[in-house]
Amino acid sequence: MNTWITADARAGTGLRVAVKDLIDVAGLPTTAGSRAVATSAQPAAQDAACLGGLRAAISQGHARLSGKVNLHELAYGISGVNGAFGTPVNPLDPRRVPGGSSSGSAVAVATGEADIAYGTDTGGSIRIPAACCAIAGLKTTWGRIPLGGVRPVAPDLDTVGPMARDIAGLATGMALLEPGFTIAADPPRTVALLTIDADPVVSDAVHAALRAAGLEVRPVTVPSLKEAIDASLTVLNAGAWETNRSLLAAAPDLIGEDVRERLLAASAISEGQVAAAQVTITAWKATLTDLFRQVHLLAVPTLLGFPPRIEDARAMHRIRGLTAPVNAAGLPALALPVPAAGPFPASVQLIGPANSEDRLLAAGALIEQATRA
Repeated sequence: MNTWITADARAGTGLRVAVKDLIDVAGLPTTAGSRAVATSAQPAAQDAACLGGLRAAISQGHARLSGKVNLHELAYGISGVNGAFGTPVNPLDPRRVPGGSSSGSAVAVATGEADIAYGTDTGGSIRIPAACCAIAGLKTTWGRIPLGGVRPVAPDLDTVGPMARDIAGLATGMALLEPGFTIAADPPRTVALLTIDADPVVSDAVHAALRAAGLEVRPVTVPSLKEAIDASLTVLNAGAWETNRSLLAAAPDLIGEDVRERLLAASAISEGQVAAAQVTITAWKATLTDLFRQVHLLAVPTLLGFPPRIEDARAMHRIRGLTAPVNAAGLPALALPVPAAGPFPASVQLIGPANSEDRLLAAGALIEQATRA
């Protein structure tokens, strides 16, 4: 049961949909994968706003709720290791981390226990576990999917998005979140490939997948990339501290050591540091705006390496790459597995302008067709 917080075994028809236990489901408590939250959590009075499409599909017999799935505690971690509720088992290798924070969502899909899972993404929490478990995940444009009834991490960065085994599943998941959504008929063709210090096996796999799909690949460098990553994490951590400071004060012993340590470190971030980070992020947004005048999409490895063993979970921070800056820019991004010469598939992250989810999935379909043939 490490994958599931609450499983629903009742008979039903249609797509099996799992929901990250950061999202309210009427009649069920929302635990955020934390004993500090679970001890006083009451059944939600109503569904989160993002579940409207799912409820409509359930009423028509087209889908069913499989249950609520586990996560990295408070959605504030990228390994997916959870000491309180257990760690979902990575089906590629049970010794490896599943990735977080949407660990249960990724594992439920990767093991075939769910057709679609909803995750949340504040700094990579859909894309990172998708990469670790070799599935597809879509981080949506900030503000596109309503967040009412979703427990916040950092509200200026939080998003909800679908996770599935393939592009078709993501498209279905988006149509549940946003009825009427469809993949663009005309796929993007020009992609800027960001030069970044990744495992050569991962870099080669990403480059090969883009070329196999027939995309026009243009190498690009961003001199201030490290500054953008650092600034994005500063804003994320400051937001997470504001969200959870009262919880930490009330029940410090009920919060896992890794999350507690991270929150305490975040408490030291000053207003001046946040203001300086915002200046850097403004420049980063301008860089991306200029880039998207020249190409359709930006590509980069989702993770800079392969998922570490559970005992080395902290090593995840060395391979997280360019995820948090996408949230800081408010842009959508797709994580998609691609073949690699290493022990596991690699994952390519495609980033697009605001509200380009339909084009991201169209480009992803080209890559998927070329690499799965």
